[in-house]
Amino acid sequence: MLDEKARRSDEVSDLLDTVKTYAVQETVGPLKGGFKAMALGLAGVFCLGLGSIIMLVGILRLLQTETDAFHGDLMSVLPYLIVLAAALVAVFLALALIKRIDFRPPEDRP
Repeated sequence: MLDEKARRSDEVSDLLDTVKTYAVQETVGPLKGGFKAMALGLAGVFCLGLGSIIMLVGILRLLQTETDAFHGDLMSVLPYLIVLAAALVAVFLALALIKRIDFRPPEDRP
């Protein structure tokens, strides 16, 4: 009787260890990979956004200082509108590419 209780206790303990190991393997492992991918994606978004802003400000300064076509009361607004249009075109192209890309795994695609 005592031997059977010890055996059942060992079985329950083994079962709990197996369930615990499985739960950690199936939750913590994928989360670590997901956080790494998310961190790399956020770093990429930050660098791309900062680079885009610097590029747009550079284009604005180029239009303002190196061209003589934009002098006058209302003409001084034109470089800002040109840079705004360039930024909107870039956003539109990015959104079009995002919608076109199929992010599903190959086995889930039709």
